[in-house]
Amino acid sequence: MYLRRAILTPALAATAALTLTACGSSTAVPASGPATLSVVASTDVYGAIAQAIGGDAVTVTSIINSPDADPHEYETRPTDAVAVNEAKVVIYNGAGYDDFVTKLLGASSTKPATIDVSALSGLETAGTPFNEHVWYSLPTVTKLADRLAADLTAADPARASTFSANAAAFDQKVGALTAKLAAIRAKYAGQKVAITEPVPLYLVQDAGLVDVTPPKFSEAVEAGTDPPAAVLAATLATFQGADKVKVLLPNAQTETPLTKQVEQAATAGGVPIVPVTETLPTGVTDYVAWMTHQIDGLGSALGGV
Repeated sequence: MYLRRAILTPALAATAALTLTACGSSTAVPASGPATLSVVASTDVYGAIAQAIGGDAVTVTSIINSPDADPHEYETRPTDAVAVNEAKVVIYNGAGYDDFVTKLLGASSTKPATIDVSALSGLETAGTPFNEHVWYSLPTVTKLADRLAADLTAADPARASTFSANAAAFDQKVGALTAKLAAIRAKYAGQKVAITEPVPLYLVQDAGLVDVTPPKFSEAVEAGTDPPAAVLAATLATFQGADKVKVLLPNAQTETPLTKQVEQAATAGGVPIVPVTETLPTGVTDYVAWMTHQIDGLGSALGGV
């Protein structure tokens, strides 16, 4: 997938920061005391999860830590290589999403524990297209938390109880998110939605909703190309008529004339728009708070749960 990363609109960035920062938290590394474990994450989404599990016992470096950066086009810096070389644990998405990490690992003189989240997810099926946005799969996020606790414990057995307790608390919060999706599914299962890219599809599926976007449209947006005229027309038609979609979930970090046209069609058709993002919005440091905001937005757009 090749994205053209666009800067979040000021309104969206401000809303996300004001809404979520209060819910999120960042853990400062103590100036003294036991040495912390170095953890490197390919993006700040995985970095936030690592911080939640490691707490004060870890120092987390998120290589992609800006909503304006594209993992597919990221050019590594010497500081990234140093961070990986010093890491005890490295987390990356895999499935071609953040190949720069595998290159850094290949060049590293050390052998940190590595977590390929796509492989961990178990979601890949041979012979079918794979949606690599696995951080929108809540069961996968729980698997990641538990794996992180195990890998951090292997690196620092003395703090095993801390890592285990943090993972349990995090899993409980993710369980609350799963309950929110179950409530949406119970009330709105089978309702149709549209997307611009497959970023939120795991969430959509777990909520029991049906994406009716023509696949060739979202593929074109991902590839940075224009879809055939008939595909665009079919996409725009999903926002019209008695059987129109209930919600549009666009990737707010990729804005093009094509995606603007789709959003305009949704607005004209009276279809609510719930923006989603691939990485954490500016000012947000907490995975659960970020995902809560998006799930609550979806539920509200559908009519409330």
